[in-house]
Amino acid sequence: MRRAATALRRHAASSARWEIPGAGGDASNHRAVVALDVPRASSCARWIRAASARCATDDAPSPSSSARAQQQQQQQQRRGYAAATDATPAPAGKVDPSSAAAASRRAMSALADKHDRTLVENIYRSSFKNQTGVSLKYMLDFGSQPIHRQLMVSAQFLHKELPVRFAHRVAELENLPLGLSSKAQVQTVRDWYVESYDELLKFPTVKTNEDEEKFTELIKRIMERHANVVPMIARGVLELKMEMAEKGGTRPGTGKKGLVAQINDLPEIQQFLDGFYMSRIGIRMLIGQHVALHEKDDTRGEDYIGLIHTKMSPLRVARDAIDDARSICMRQYGDAPEVEVFGDESFTFAYEPGHLHQMLFELVKNSLRAVSDKYADSDDDPPPIRLVIAEGAEDVTIKISDEGGGIRRSGLQRIWTYLYTTADSPLLEMDEHTPGPVVLAGYGYGLPLSRLYARYFGGDLQVISMDGYGTDAYLHLNRLGNVQEPLP
Repeated sequence: MRRAATALRRHAASSARWEIPGAGGDASNHRAVVALDVPRASSCARWIRAASARCATDDAPSPSSSARAQQQQQQQQRRGYAAATDATPAPAGKVDPSSAAAASRRAMSALADKHDRTLVENIYRSSFKNQTGVSLKYMLDFGSQPIHRQLMVSAQFLHKELPVRFAHRVAELENLPLGLSSKAQVQTVRDWYVESYDELLKFPTVKTNEDEEKFTELIKRIMERHANVVPMIARGVLELKMEMAEKGGTRPGTGKKGLVAQINDLPEIQQFLDGFYMSRIGIRMLIGQHVALHEKDDTRGEDYIGLIHTKMSPLRVARDAIDDARSICMRQYGDAPEVEVFGDESFTFAYEPGHLHQMLFELVKNSLRAVSDKYADSDDDPPPIRLVIAEGAEDVTIKISDEGGGIRRSGLQRIWTYLYTTADSPLLEMDEHTPGPVVLAGYGYGLPLSRLYARYFGGDLQVISMDGYGTDAYLHLNRLGNVQEPLP
């Protein structure tokens, strides 16, 4: 561990790709490669420096007098770091050694004050292990015959994989910029991950069918515990947004310079949220797939392998999403524009229908709202929204077109941020026990989350707008299923 931390620390500020001897698995001769974007090096570097500091005192050989003096000097520096306070934050993408070390020490200390120190150290070590990604095709091949042996192998894999993923999330949540880690909502989510990590760590190795059944019940409880992660993090970010607005002299909700400019100039937050939510999608997919293989659901039919529908009709899913989105629009506006659907009724492919429904629901909902707002005071009937499904050799592409007035070119990139919305947010009225909001607008997370869902299985989401006329959204779904999940 000391060699791993030292190797990482030397390259933290200059390299975006590190090789860690012995950190990637059980065998000490393995070399794990960790690929990190430079702006994210700041977050990881804090834990790396904590590793270096810990290893320097825990497993160092008996020092000579000169080495002992050097160690004492380093310990004094670390004590100074622990007592330090954050002054001016370092520029994006750069690591300020003193502030990073101070943040790391405070984070470790704060976590150890609330949780058992041994547990914190286990989380800390697990956060350096590599995560293992899977593909849609692998899930299909593995789950095609869910016999007891396969279920046990799946449980054993999750028993090892989930703690690693949880530890990565705890490490990130403890080292967020701008004081986001100190928000009560973020700390609640962090504690959920710590609790789930602890339960998995204490669970014995899965060896029998009875062990597998008990493990399945455990991960079902974990899935329920984490149900409100998205709105909880969203509320923490919203409070940060409002604080920055007050400091900048801008009232929350106005969308003027003091608010938006400060947030959008900080890609670390956007990058953290992308990685965090992508990881959450992966965790819930792995747990949900195992639970679905374990349990028989008569409502799904024979064409399901776990959560994956092997003969999913995108046209049927689109119609269900349209009905749900129009129902909400009717409640909000008293009416809803029509949606025309074009596609082959008989076309099917293997995909997770829950993911597709969520993406289409969000896109159709946005179009319905744009058209309803534009024609709210008009005597003319609003033009219909058009949804077209095209079957390609590699992708299935779904285009959603509206005539809702479009998006200004200056604001087009902001639709992908987690802090952009043009409606009043319901998040301030929520707590950890409140279900996620089901409203037409105001959540501010729909589009970026939809893009993550598309990218999880190798697809993508693009939005092209004609200001003054309307917007086209292109949802690309990888029909081959051969892309491994992108892990942050």
